[in-house]
Amino acid sequence: MKILKSTDKNFQSEFDKLVHRSDNDMSSVIPVVKDIIDDIKKRGDEALVEQIAKFDKWDATNALKISNDEMKNAYNSLDENLKKALKIAYDRIKSYHEKQIEKTWLSFEENGTILGQKVTPVDRAGLYIPGGKAAYPSSLLMNAIPAIVAGVKEITICTPAVNGSVNNLLLATMYLLGIKNAYKVGGASAIGAMAYGTQSIKKVDVITGPGNIYVATAKKLVFGDVNIDMIAGPSEIGVLADNSANYKHIAIDLLSQAEHDEIASSFLITDDEKFANLIKDEINTVLPTLQREKIARVSIENKAAIIVAKDMCEAVFLMNELAVEHLEIATDNAFDYLHKIKHAGAIFLGHNTPEAMGDYLAGPNHTLPTGGSARFFSPLSVSNFVKKSSIISISKNGIDELSEACMVLAEAEGLGAHKKSVELRFNKQ
Repeated sequence: MKILKSTDKNFQSEFDKLVHRSDNDMSSVIPVVKDIIDDIKKRGDEALVEQIAKFDKWDATNALKISNDEMKNAYNSLDENLKKALKIAYDRIKSYHEKQIEKTWLSFEENGTILGQKVTPVDRAGLYIPGGKAAYPSSLLMNAIPAIVAGVKEITICTPAVNGSVNNLLLATMYLLGIKNAYKVGGASAIGAMAYGTQSIKKVDVITGPGNIYVATAKKLVFGDVNIDMIAGPSEIGVLADNSANYKHIAIDLLSQAEHDEIASSFLITDDEKFANLIKDEINTVLPTLQREKIARVSIENKAAIIVAKDMCEAVFLMNELAVEHLEIATDNAFDYLHKIKHAGAIFLGHNTPEAMGDYLAGPNHTLPTGGSARFFSPLSVSNFVKKSSIISISKNGIDELSEACMVLAEAEGLGAHKKSVELRFNKQ
């Protein structure tokens, strides 16, 4: 794991590479993904079955949908401790997202005019749950629960199957959530199917969930025909720490992201060089003991960095430039830094708050902006599954008061019919 010092001559050029870590070139993938989506739009299920045979190597003829019995049997076969853990996660995530619910509101002006906003859930939501290198029931919880809390009536799940089989824990989680429509479809094919519909899969209004570059590209291409949550990239963590932190804790927290994917990113920024070297040594010690050592090692060697800043003020500045997905603040006075953080998907404060808690059951959503997009994207939330309509009811007194200004503006823009539509309602007497 490389160590960069902010005082090094080449620091800025090296740091810029970290800032621009999300510069993924989709150009080579777009034609492939577009062909997949176009084929689904033309041939529906027939195209899906052919694509599954080509990419996933199994025959999905008459086997696209996951039955409720599969979900129920998987849930009943779970170890009781696992059931309990899933239920704790479900309850905590649900409780947190219930606090995000927005209500329809009206305001009443003295002249009788009524203005407001109507909040309505989308009719159908499509959730993509990865199933390649590992199965992630936690991602299913994080995507489905805000949709359920928002009041979405129809939820569609798509996830890739291995030889026609879906991970047992994922099936059990579907049962816990009460999912009725789930399909063994992965990759860009799943996004195309949910965006445009097939004979088996209804067209949805919004698609959420993480995936590889083919999934991300597909979401980008269908945006506008459906809504999406964000274009998510590889997972990442940033840790802002001083020497009050336990170096063993910080080392394993950095590795917890590295084990996700070979292209996951792990960053530590500290003001203490000795502390930085302790963590580097600890990472090298722990790496060989990990179950997913090969994946984590590639990530640590190619996508990770420890940065030694001049002081904690500079450390905060540099972390804001990175705008990471997960940000741990591991200092004795962690809350003192909270107001200084401008860009982060989720902020974990204090020595007892590992990012892993956020992945599973702290409560806030773990579907977060990556690659610096925390500058303009927010975590997945209930808001992703509702839309808002403005409410306007102008009273007779209201139009009499406002029509003059409205007509002036319409005339200034050269829109005569706009002016006339107001003028006809204006009581000049």
